[in-house]
Amino acid sequence: MFTGIVEEVGSVESIQPSPNAYRVTVRAQKVLEGTRQRDSIAVNGVCLTVVDLEARTFNVEIMPQTFKKTNLSLLRKGSKVNLERALSMSDRLGGHLISGDVDGVGQIREIRKGQAETLMQIQPPPPLMRYIAPQGRIAVEGVSLTIAEVNERGFLVYLTPFTLENTILDSKKEENLLNLEVDLISRYLERIIQEGKKNQSRIDAEFLKKAGY
Repeated sequence: MFTGIVEEVGSVESIQPSPNAYRVTVRAQKVLEGTRQRDSIAVNGVCLTVVDLEARTFNVEIMPQTFKKTNLSLLRKGSKVNLERALSMSDRLGGHLISGDVDGVGQIREIRKGQAETLMQIQPPPPLMRYIAPQGRIAVEGVSLTIAEVNERGFLVYLTPFTLENTILDSKKEENLLNLEVDLISRYLERIIQEGKKNQSRIDAEFLKKAGY
């Protein structure tokens, strides 16, 4: 699990194809502190396993399915990436709970920069819209953000100067693709409601008769 609070911005050193995956080397510093082989690191919001590491780099393997589901296929040597280590039980939850399993890729429709904040309009895949609500939370490229508004074009988020300075979102332009993960709570609520409807549908006249009513 992650929080959506980016710890540092790293850079891609190399991308090497292998028989069943792509091996990506990322240069970093802070996220390497205490990190061991098989630990998880979120790269642009995607949970990846560290297969090995050195003093200033770590390696992950990305499956073709992950490339298809996320925007990681756009990575090139020199690409900047948001990095966050997985939560430990003693960590503070500064953003919101994020699994690192991207739900879909959205597209930036508009960017309006102001002195105090920057507005970003994002169009998500249509199936994700039912999980997106004003004042709810969403992970964008692994960054925990509050949804300011929902409209026919998607949703709006406001980016503070601090967020822009400490993530890769400042480098994004209109039409760029973004990894999105909706709030886990909304997914759990949907599941609970669906199960409730299923159970309710089983209570009919025949069921009541068998129960002695």
